[in-house]
Amino acid sequence: MRLKHVKNAEIFVERSPYVLLDPEKYKGRYEEVFKNTNPIYIEIGMGKGKFVIENAKKYPHINFIGIEKYDSVLLRAIQKLEDENLPNLRLIRMDAISIDQIFNQEIDLIYLNFSDPWPKDRHAKRRLSSFSFLQKYDKICKSKKHIIMKTDNRHLFEYSVCSFTDYGYHIKDISLDLYKDIYLDNIATEYEQKFHNQGYPIYRIEVEKK
Repeated sequence: MRLKHVKNAEIFVERSPYVLLDPEKYKGRYEEVFKNTNPIYIEIGMGKGKFVIENAKKYPHINFIGIEKYDSVLLRAIQKLEDENLPNLRLIRMDAISIDQIFNQEIDLIYLNFSDPWPKDRHAKRRLSSFSFLQKYDKICKSKKHIIMKTDNRHLFEYSVCSFTDYGYHIKDISLDLYKDIYLDNIATEYEQKFHNQGYPIYRIEVEKK
């Protein structure tokens, strides 16, 4: 899907108090950012921010970090925060390929919501559930690795189930149709609402590895 460029988006992003402009300098020191030692949950590929913002509101004793590559998309999340006061939320503009350069064994949970499926086999390493990314997650998570993934893409879901289990993850929970299984605490993303309204099943998997 083609992204719509927003003029001067990078300026507004850099001015936001929610955005960490040099996240690598906080590697291993995020308790200084949040001024507490609460658990840290990250969403890689947060899009317009609905999911991570609503989670930060609902769970004030958990620190949330949303990661997004594109200024124009990140700006939409910042606009949602204009009238909010969420000390447990920060946003980072970066490519997920560098995720292990900004965290060091301090993440409690990773959300992968409606990630780019990279459908061509030659691009498989770019998928956020590929072995190359799972190796990076080993470096950024605490002793127990914990991932929750949602997608509308059946091929990506099947690939991810195999990738997780082959890498040593244990499946804690799995759903082939999230809305039929009725997850009461589910918070939907923008993409999730769109695809569900169009009748597509939403796949979900939760995995852990020690």
